[in-house]
Amino acid sequence: MPQLNPSPWFFILLMSWVTLLLIFKAKIITSTPHNPPMLPDMTTSHTTPWNWPWT
Repeated sequence: MPQLNPSPWFFILLMSWVTLLLIFKAKIITSTPHNPPMLPDMTTSHTTPWNWPWT
């Protein structure tokens, strides 16, 4: 029984993975929102001190 040349099978395997990853990358890029995230204003935040029950 003749042995198969592994070179074309390896190439097909690599090309199928590259194609699959490119498809998933395109789907991820199109599903992300394009507006930038809003950073909260850190100067206006004020915390109240804790009221301890025994004081």
